[in-house]
Amino acid sequence: MTTGSSSTSRSTGISTFKGQTRALSADRLGTGGLLLSVLAATAPLMVVAGVMPTTFAVMGIVGQPLLFVVLGVVLVLFSVGYAEMSRHVHNAGAFYAYIARGLGGTAGAGAALVALVAYSALQVGIYGIFGFEVSGLFATYADTQVAWWIPALAAALVVGALGWLKVDVNARVLGVLLVVEVALVVIFDVAVVADPAAEGLSLHAFNPDTLSGAGVGTALCFCIAAFTGFEQAPVYAEETSRPHVLVPRVMFLAVSFVAVFFAISSWAYTVATGPSAIVGTAQAESAGLLFGLTESRLGGTFTDVLHILFVTGMFAALLSFHNVVARYAFAMGREGLLPGAFGRTAGASGAPGTGSLLQTVVSVVVVIAFALADDKPTGDPTGPVMHLFTWMGNVGALGVILLMAAASFSVVVFFVRRGAVGAQAGRLAASSLAGIALLVIAGYTVKDFDVLVGAGAGSSLSWVLPGIIALALVCGLVQGLALRAGKPEAHARIGLGNEAFQLEKAAEDTP
Repeated sequence: MTTGSSSTSRSTGISTFKGQTRALSADRLGTGGLLLSVLAATAPLMVVAGVMPTTFAVMGIVGQPLLFVVLGVVLVLFSVGYAEMSRHVHNAGAFYAYIARGLGGTAGAGAALVALVAYSALQVGIYGIFGFEVSGLFATYADTQVAWWIPALAAALVVGALGWLKVDVNARVLGVLLVVEVALVVIFDVAVVADPAAEGLSLHAFNPDTLSGAGVGTALCFCIAAFTGFEQAPVYAEETSRPHVLVPRVMFLAVSFVAVFFAISSWAYTVATGPSAIVGTAQAESAGLLFGLTESRLGGTFTDVLHILFVTGMFAALLSFHNVVARYAFAMGREGLLPGAFGRTAGASGAPGTGSLLQTVVSVVVVIAFALADDKPTGDPTGPVMHLFTWMGNVGALGVILLMAAASFSVVVFFVRRGAVGAQAGRLAASSLAGIALLVIAGYTVKDFDVLVGAGAGSSLSWVLPGIIALALVCGLVQGLALRAGKPEAHARIGLGNEAFQLEKAAEDTP
């Protein structure tokens, strides 16, 4: 895969008017490196082994494969405008930069804090299930009891250290882990097709009649969370060789791959048990569904390897989300939305070191807080998964869905203001449809949040957890309004990134 180019291009691309430390290292990622960095955040094996069985079991929806197809279409529509926007705006702040350029600096400030909180929640939540699975591996293969938070904290420190390295080094780590886990899932899919249940290679799961019942809206929320990660490509725009070409290309490749891969893999589940039995089997086996099906078809050794790669796949997702949070913090520091120290890079690596350190500290603090709330010597087996992973994962997913909806409408406003309605009519229509669909999904997510997090009816969690995103939005909007009133020049720079430096330079050079 292509992850970089010559040192000459790097040395010329990294400098800006504000100096080397105010820019991410340019020309580090090519198509392959960027695609692998983005896909790693989708955590394919974690989705196949965790999200899919849960959706079958809890929602009772046989047509999960069709849901992935429908959501794939929605997100392709979203990508049409989002990708076109990426040709005009190259900023590590991605979502908030696009929203600022379309809806104004105050809206951009609100989106910035939502993005920082949402992606941080997604990353921190994975430490829960990571620690739980590693603890299980120690118990199974080493007959040793290890509290879940010990491997979680160790992973946080390793991820934090990797976050200080060059982004192309991270891309190689992510690439190896991603390719192996995808290969194992493909082997499972092929094995199931070769040895289906009594109902054979039934396509019943793609029948629209399977999408009926009260659980469809909540199932949509589960499934769209599985796509989270493909939209991160613009975050790395400043670190690619040709962002106006590579970023749109990678986004379409990523969302298409994820939709097809997850649709086929969830269909394989229905083939393995039979469509009529998938819900009951998932309810009985829960998170062990994939491993039970592979052991009967591919043997114990393959299943053992799958357990280990399940953990490494989660580590890849941790690193990918960590890199995104660090870059959002960098972009916000550069534009005055966070202290200026966050807007500087780390020495020769050109990585956003201070942003990386921030996310490491946040991760460690949250893991310790959940560990202190755990009153069992080796850890409550449900706590890290049902609480840390589920709570934070759904908070983050809600934030990203809302950001995608806002970005869709921002694309429309951006091009309308430029007088490009005629030239961009198709893209604007696609963005509008995607924005409406995403708002509907966000509505279902808020409405069914108690189901998503496993809380009882009337539980305060159904409003406290979504309230985290609402609070982030309000705080961001207040900050934006304060900047507009007190520092209008800083407010005007929100979303501009390095372009602001060039405008300042031009102004200073003008007699």
